[in-house]
Amino acid sequence: MARANSETGPVRRGRPRAYDAQAALKQATDTFWKAGYSGTSLDSIAAATGMTPPSLYAAFGNKHAIYLEALARYWEISLTATREALAEDRPLGESLMLAFEAALSIYFSGKGNARGCFVIGTAVTEAGEDAAIRNSVAAGLRAIDGDFEVRFRKAIERGELKPGADPAALAVLASATMHTIAIRARTGARRAELKELARKAVSVICGCSVAAG
Repeated sequence: MARANSETGPVRRGRPRAYDAQAALKQATDTFWKAGYSGTSLDSIAAATGMTPPSLYAAFGNKHAIYLEALARYWEISLTATREALAEDRPLGESLMLAFEAALSIYFSGKGNARGCFVIGTAVTEAGEDAAIRNSVAAGLRAIDGDFEVRFRKAIERGELKPGADPAALAVLASATMHTIAIRARTGARRAELKELARKAVSVICGCSVAAG
């Protein structure tokens, strides 16, 4: 899919002398999150960051490059939150609920209506035609599946799951639960409702009842 000049212009010309890269990237991420990739222009990113388009080019590159950095930043935040939750030395059900609650905190982090998952809300629609975005999404999904799988393997070793349990299959189910929570959050479901959905999913995955928190 051909992209406009504002998206495929010079990628970098050297960084400007004064700017807060992380703050600017966060503001750019928020802009993409609200309007999507196609609905976001370089001018709207400039307005959000307080930088001129030439300064944006110099700092980050074209719109596509800015978006890829925003996507990478989101993956880092999301994966870190999931890993920290799963690393807690708690029973399996509690660890999974912590992971889903961490995701909910991200999905409901914006002002006003819940904005859901940045990846699902902005990247999935572009992945079919954009190899760089598609690769980022695929790598991120593999990482989430892998993190859940590690926790399920540990659960089998601890006797929290039956010896014949399939950790890879359970990991995909856990990831799928996270994705549907993200979609439902974006479409107006209440946070309490989504937490209850997560609790029921965890009960099914663990094969035991998980008390409502």
